[in-house]
Amino acid sequence: MKAMILAAGKGERMRPLTLHTPKPLVRAGGVPLIEYHIKALAKAGFEQIVINHAWLGQQIEDYLGDGQRFGVQLSYSPEGEPLETGGGILRALPLLGAEPFVIVNGDLWTDYDFARLRRPLEGLAHLVLVNNPVQHPLGDFVLGEGKVRDGLPGEAQLTYSGISILHPALFANCQPGAFKLAPLFRQAMSQAQVSGEHFTGQWIDVGTHERLADVERLLSERR
Repeated sequence: MKAMILAAGKGERMRPLTLHTPKPLVRAGGVPLIEYHIKALAKAGFEQIVINHAWLGQQIEDYLGDGQRFGVQLSYSPEGEPLETGGGILRALPLLGAEPFVIVNGDLWTDYDFARLRRPLEGLAHLVLVNNPVQHPLGDFVLGEGKVRDGLPGEAQLTYSGISILHPALFANCQPGAFKLAPLFRQAMSQAQVSGEHFTGQWIDVGTHERLADVERLLSERR
């Protein structure tokens, strides 16, 4: 099974750090965020990893290289302009192949065990959901009996973590260009084709300087 790290975001809320450094190379505990993912994926047995990039993307390739020093094979899907999550994955499908693959947002920090995702996929997607963070209090989807669906008004929802298993068939009717991933999820949910799990470990969407500081604190507590 292959994995893809989404690393094409510009990270505008992280300026000035991201004016000259792509967001996935912003460091926490002295280590670029994307390096945590690569090492965790390698530990979980993923040997082939695709990385998309746009803003200052060549820096990502120059830093990570072919992945040999991490024990993995890295390949890259450069985007002339950001294609959003859905468009970026569609563009990378030739590198990912015909089998289900794992997706990880590059601007996360988590202790999730990616080995949990080395499993058969039933349906078109399997989403890892987390408790709603302060910046996203209403959540995204409802998880019940292992299935993920849209919530009804007043229903308690969880937040999509940015970690998932996707089947290439999820993108069967998509055209090249920029588009979001959530509408594809919702279409598949309407056909009961999306499973899920609730992860309650450490997970931070590193979208601001404050959340980067939260990661630094967690890492310092581990030392």
